[in-house]
Amino acid sequence: MDTNAIADLLYQSEYSASPIEPLSVTYPDLSLQDAYKIQMQGVAKRCGQDSRKIIGKKIGLTSLAMQKLLGVDSPDYGHLMDHMLVPEGMPISRKDLLLPKVEGEVAFVLKEDLRGPGITIADVLRATEGVMAAIEIVDSRIRDWKIKLTDTVADNASSARFVLSGSLLPVRKFDLRLIGMVLLKNGEIVNTGAGAAVWGHPAGSVAWLANSLASFGVALEKGEVILSGAVTAAVNAESGDCFQIEFQGLGSVGTRFI
Repeated sequence: MDTNAIADLLYQSEYSASPIEPLSVTYPDLSLQDAYKIQMQGVAKRCGQDSRKIIGKKIGLTSLAMQKLLGVDSPDYGHLMDHMLVPEGMPISRKDLLLPKVEGEVAFVLKEDLRGPGITIADVLRATEGVMAAIEIVDSRIRDWKIKLTDTVADNASSARFVLSGSLLPVRKFDLRLIGMVLLKNGEIVNTGAGAAVWGHPAGSVAWLANSLASFGVALEKGEVILSGAVTAAVNAESGDCFQIEFQGLGSVGTRFI
């Protein structure tokens, strides 16, 4: 199996906005280790060929519902690149994406490195400069979102774009388990949830990532943005749609598709 060729296939799919068939079908022997190797090769292509920079990481599959859907019992992760960050107020081009979906998340900005193993929720909170309301736009290069775990991992955890609010607030102000969130689409409430939906505690999700990366000798680094996982189910986005995420106390963030 030529993992670099698969990474190139996903790379071309992203930039042409043309889907590919499920990797889990085309390559039935594809392992989770292979999938993460493909992800890293894709990240290297963007850093090398496109001069992109890694500015953070994202955690996916943090809810029990999504884990059951894909038949897994733990989250996954991907890399956030500088081209994925969309300033609030700047529209997102729908034609550049395939089947985007919108999620509301708590973003952590780190003031210290977090290097596992043994990272706890308390360690995450101590290492956090502040938290922000965030929108993540997930998208899959796999046709019609017909994914298994290896598909989404190889595809950089289905990452596409993200938007951060304008306020960085001290994490000590919040019990992130209890913080409520409302997701509005075109002015109507479509989903509500609380932080505890994210792996029991959004900071617990970040701790999981730091500990998982330790086996690769990788740390979460000072200054990185960490998207901790979706509070509610993702919502489909089409051209003309406007979205607003409102967190209790943490503020709001919005975006629109054109």
